[in-house]
Amino acid sequence: MSKKKSVSKKKGKGQASRLSLQHLKAGGVVGIFGNEAKVHDADIRRFTEKLLALLRQSFPHLELRMRTSISKREIHEKLNSLDARFGVKLFVSTAGIAPDGGIIEVLDKQGRWRVILIGESKHQGNDVQNIAAGCRTKVMEKKCQYIMPAGNAIERVHKNIQEMKNFMLGENHFPYVVFLQGSNFATEALTVQWPDGPLIPIRPSDSNINRIDRVTASNYGMEINRIYCKNVLIERPSGSMMLQVTTIYAQCDLFDSNCMLDVLWTMALTSLEVLADDLPAGGDSAVKVGK
Repeated sequence: MSKKKSVSKKKGKGQASRLSLQHLKAGGVVGIFGNEAKVHDADIRRFTEKLLALLRQSFPHLELRMRTSISKREIHEKLNSLDARFGVKLFVSTAGIAPDGGIIEVLDKQGRWRVILIGESKHQGNDVQNIAAGCRTKVMEKKCQYIMPAGNAIERVHKNIQEMKNFMLGENHFPYVVFLQGSNFATEALTVQWPDGPLIPIRPSDSNINRIDRVTASNYGMEINRIYCKNVLIERPSGSMMLQVTTIYAQCDLFDSNCMLDVLWTMALTSLEVLADDLPAGGDSAVKVGK
């Protein structure tokens, strides 16, 4: 049975508190999406589309949209609006970024679209499955190798992250989350049995297989598998500055859908909390959350 609660007319901290309370009352994604979410899936676009529908249901007074891409020209225009020295050189007019989870935005009181979520999911490394199945290339067999050396495709995610940092340079939050899945992103040591053969170790410290360190430059080497949405304030002798920190989740197995949805939901709500003073008030409309 759905529970109703009134949306406060208060702004600022009152509205932010309401958004936090709404997240708690939802009971997590199990209460939101039910048993449908209890599967393994790496298709983050499916999750962000579900999330957008939930946000529209939960906040009917807000105008929300999803974009699949942002042009580099628009990013340069945003940079140039902050400082005339920025965003002045563009070589390819069609350049841009397209995070595979899309970009969710909300319309503020000034008619500006503000980003509240960017999601990506990358899979790299099938060593666990291949070892268990006894599969390897002839070259690996000749070299007595059981683990495929990792590639460098994951480094491409840095372009999307950096461009979104440029696009959101004037914001106080950075809701970018990347889910890294596969043996190249193992965070714990494990062993896999080769059929009728030896136990093959997969170690996070193995430089031939692990690729997490090639992504953590985007979160300043902070802990992974935790949410960073609000910018981090640091103090320097010359004054304070804010850093945009990417949220990185990594593990060898595919992420459970409930886990991914819960992270995305929390990131979106935190963004709305940060932007609360700039968003239209909800009036007395009721919001239904959960079941």
